[in-house]
Amino acid sequence: MARRIFYGWWMVGLCLLVALIGWGLGLFGSSVYLHALVAGGVASTATVSGAITLFFLIGALVQLGVGPAMARLGPGPVVLAGAMAMAAGVGGIGQATGPSSVYAAFALIGLGWACLSTTAVSTALAPWFDRHQGRAVALALIGASLANMLAAPALLAAITTLGFAMAMAVTAGGALVLLGPVAVLMRRNPAVIGQVPDGTPAATSRSDDATRWRRADALATPALRSVIIAFSLGLLVQIGLITHHVSLLAPVLGASGAAGVVTATGASALAGRLFLAQFADRMDVRVMAIAVLLLGTASLAAMAAAPGPTTLSVASVAFGFTIGNVTTLSPIIVRREFGADSFGAIYGAAASVIQLISALGPAAFGVLRDLSGGYALPLGLGAGCDLIAAAALLWGRHADHSRP
Repeated sequence: MARRIFYGWWMVGLCLLVALIGWGLGLFGSSVYLHALVAGGVASTATVSGAITLFFLIGALVQLGVGPAMARLGPGPVVLAGAMAMAAGVGGIGQATGPSSVYAAFALIGLGWACLSTTAVSTALAPWFDRHQGRAVALALIGASLANMLAAPALLAAITTLGFAMAMAVTAGGALVLLGPVAVLMRRNPAVIGQVPDGTPAATSRSDDATRWRRADALATPALRSVIIAFSLGLLVQIGLITHHVSLLAPVLGASGAAGVVTATGASALAGRLFLAQFADRMDVRVMAIAVLLLGTASLAAMAAAPGPTTLSVASVAFGFTIGNVTTLSPIIVRREFGADSFGAIYGAAASVIQLISALGPAAFGVLRDLSGGYALPLGLGAGCDLIAAAALLWGRHADHSRP
């Protein structure tokens, strides 16, 4: 009799689709929506930028409830709710006629983002893996890297072919068609279908406690605080650079050169996630995260110090290797150190703080650039933030992980 494939790997594939849609229509789609809304005279750049900030803030706050909701209901209903909110928001953008409707549409996208991004994906997978947990999360979040490379060109092509309103309506419908069945196929944990974590009875937890961690107790530990500090700073810098990357590159490399480097950076981010999937379960993930942040420090410092064509190109691709891993490593560390049973509530709280702080990245880069007349200052300070983030993870690695 053929051996039944462990359903956890099907869950990874389902979560990859969730990440593809969530990141594609959320984070990476936002730049396309901004361009189309401003070009169409619906709202000003400042108005749409404010609505995008609202989207991030709503997503950060709602993530507090995503983990507990998945613990009570399972991942399927949460993903379905996220798909419906995301589809309503994207469809609403196509019908927007002024600032109020733009803000309403992005608020719905924020609700969808909370239910389809890192917290949702990592919480859905937490009960399914122990020994292969790092690989599972890294593989699922390849969907985010694919969204980075595919979403903007696909949305722009749809708008060119169908017009803005129809393109958004078709995109919204496509998201529901894809994610509706995904939500139905998702399962709460291996026990409900007679399986065990990792698919083998020999799988044993290296981090789960006999009793569940309370959120307040976890937040009082240096272990979790160090993760929040490190990845808040790391993602603030990352999102800031992603938002301003073309503006940084184009004056030196030209439009086509900038586009080529941005594409290469996205490919490097994908390579970084594939590397993490290969080695995450064999290494100390805190040490890996420290190495990633130090690479980010070196890349940003190089761009600040010598912003010529070669340095900008090479350092951008090097920084790209960190992009996927900075996003992926925080849930892996929390899952490994606090266990599957406590993961949803604990990581939901951590992710909310991380996203609230990281949402300031685009504005911080923009203000510092305007004040200094160039990108050397924000890049240099970004390098310093990554260095502080690495130090925070090192501090947390050596701190007492027991309950206070």
